[in-house]
Amino acid sequence: MKKYRDDLETLRSLLNQREADELSPGAVKSSEGVRKYPLNKKDHLKDDYRQNFSIDVDRILHSLAYTRYFDKTQVFYLIKNDHITHRMLHVQLVSKVARTIGRFLKLNEDLIEAIAIGHDIGHAPFGHDGEKILSELCSQHNIGQFHHSVQSVQFLEKVERKGKGWNLCLQTLDGILCHDGEIHNRILTPVSGKNFGDIENEIKEKKSGNTAGLVPMSLEGCVVRLSDTVSYIGRDIEDAIRLNIIRRSELPSQSVSVLGDTNGSIVYCLVTDIIVNSHEKPYISFSPEVSGALKLMKEFNYERIYNNPKIKKDFNAIRELFFRMFDRLLADIRTQNLLSPIFKNFIDGMADEYLQNHQPEEIVRDFIAGMTDRYFLSQSPEKLRPSIRVI
Repeated sequence: MKKYRDDLETLRSLLNQREADELSPGAVKSSEGVRKYPLNKKDHLKDDYRQNFSIDVDRILHSLAYTRYFDKTQVFYLIKNDHITHRMLHVQLVSKVARTIGRFLKLNEDLIEAIAIGHDIGHAPFGHDGEKILSELCSQHNIGQFHHSVQSVQFLEKVERKGKGWNLCLQTLDGILCHDGEIHNRILTPVSGKNFGDIENEIKEKKSGNTAGLVPMSLEGCVVRLSDTVSYIGRDIEDAIRLNIIRRSELPSQSVSVLGDTNGSIVYCLVTDIIVNSHEKPYISFSPEVSGALKLMKEFNYERIYNNPKIKKDFNAIRELFFRMFDRLLADIRTQNLLSPIFKNFIDGMADEYLQNHQPEEIVRDFIAGMTDRYFLSQSPEKLRPSIRVI
């Protein structure tokens, strides 16, 4: 058994050496992965042959929160259509796009994958509308604003494994926290030298409403952040066309002349532009021309898709359900209603550390944020549920 472990450790050492020989000087090497707590025999990972960020990928993939991606809204909710993008597909697309870019730039693909598949784990049910409503509730209850990037770190480090967390690497958590794909950046230069204390401070700032954008500490994190936009901009257009919300001919001509008018051409153009403009650079960048075309396309998407009244018609009904559920679950905790789903499906078995360090309002936030769209509706009064449209 000892020889077997020694052989596997040798393989890991060879992989680490290959990274040192082949990756870009600006890439994060797996041997540089920093955890808050060292791996030990209790983890069954002390002699693990996997590299640090590969372990993070496996832990995220096997998390309960990752499983729930399958029924979380990307943009269009309460619509039954098998060809509309959901959150699970989105994170897979981000991972693929980001790893493609990372391969050409000689970056750490395991770190890229870990950040990509974990970046949206904190999304509430019903996408950004659910996030907006839950943030309103959290602010009213004085526990800070709700941001899915912050909640992603919260789930992975403080909720998963019944409150024990996954003990992921600093670089993985930083990339997840700082992904902010909605912010338009032409150039992203990593802010190096962060530690776990910096991450906690950035979380506090974000929850307090500080609008200053966070920047990842690694080139890999910067790649995922730009890949988030690359992955959703054209895909959301295709979904909107499929649902007869927009027509392809309505896309802004200045953007189309640069990026094309299909998801395939848009993704190919953006990925190629990032590779060309970031190769052997200490930053990740679009060219000015492509960045301008992308910015215009994003503005079109916000005006014609994301803020379109056609997809907002159930917003008020969803908002009322959120408010009712939050109040009901909070009352259940305060009255110790052990039959409540928040006890049976969340609090029961939680580690003492989690329960002692979270207010009842924060526990309700974590429970609701983790719900899939379907589970959320199942826990709402039937007569108040908006109907699901088949398109």
